[in-house]
Amino acid sequence: MPEIVVAAESRTETGKNVNRRLRAKGLIPGVLYGAARKPVPVAVSPHEIVTILRSAAGSNTLFDLDLGGTKRKVILKEFQLEPVNGKLLHADFYEVALDKTLQVKVHVEVHGTPIGVKTQGGILDFVTRELEIECLPGDIPEKIDVDVSSLELGKHLRVSDLKLPEKLKVLTEPGVVVVHVVQPRAEEVAPVVEAAEAATAVAEPELIKKGKPAEEGAEEKPEKPEKPEKKEKAEKKEKGEKREKK
Repeated sequence: MPEIVVAAESRTETGKNVNRRLRAKGLIPGVLYGAARKPVPVAVSPHEIVTILRSAAGSNTLFDLDLGGTKRKVILKEFQLEPVNGKLLHADFYEVALDKTLQVKVHVEVHGTPIGVKTQGGILDFVTRELEIECLPGDIPEKIDVDVSSLELGKHLRVSDLKLPEKLKVLTEPGVVVVHVVQPRAEEVAPVVEAAEAATAVAEPELIKKGKPAEEGAEEKPEKPEKPEKKEKAEKKEKGEKREKK
């Protein structure tokens, strides 16, 4: 792999206004630091950093930062993106010593079709997508390959099951599950859905009874009781009519 060199400029001024002016010139602010170095403010081209981030090794890429003609071996330690458009706003560079180990996170990539998926109707659940390792800067792998073709339904691969080069020391806990093959979730949800439908079917007749009658279109109102005064007058009138007949 050819060496990557990124040109950097030192800067003495800091602050939001200075950073805006840098970005207007097509640069972004950054900081160079290391175990035996005081932080040094720098300015770099965002296009070169984005190219590194999109490479196979990503932020673990080892490259040279050329600061005033002096090259320093670094990795991209931190970076900040604009939340709306995703533009690179800031980058921090960590100067490494090639003879001293460092800790990095490496992406896990699975390949192969598990037996549990191919013949047993399961699905592959990818649980842990990166591992933390310790190694020399020149030994940082681009990715960690995991073959899952022999994985059966209900089985899993833990960190302790992975076969990695001896030059890599895995810091992630050995018991952490990386991948496993499980039953499709739809089969687990089906009984719950059927029970819910059955409950709805039982409840429907009660809802119909509480509604308005379909033929009448409106609920019948109870007759109002007759007032005592009107009832008494009616009785007197009826008695008077009987006397006249006699």
